[in-house]
Amino acid sequence: MSDHAEKTGRCYACKRTFAFDPKEVMTVLIDPETRMPPGITVLGSLRPAKPEAVARSVDEPICPDCVAKAKQYREQSGSGRSWGSRPPSSN
Repeated sequence: MSDHAEKTGRCYACKRTFAFDPKEVMTVLIDPETRMPPGITVLGSLRPAKPEAVARSVDEPICPDCVAKAKQYREQSGSGRSWGSRPPSSN
């Protein structure tokens, strides 16, 4: 018997169906009402995530091809800034 339970699902980014191990797959938290990550607007700007949006959100899988494309884009564009690296507020 295998330790890895393989599952099939759709990639949030490209919508391609792929098989994955739920313990190993990259995921993104998505609010089912907006189909966007909590705290991100449809224009791509950031806002404080509402607790109710986070509570109803679910992890959606991302296929390895999309993860590789995102890493390649980050390396080529020089946008290696992580979410937690904002400068402190002057307030």
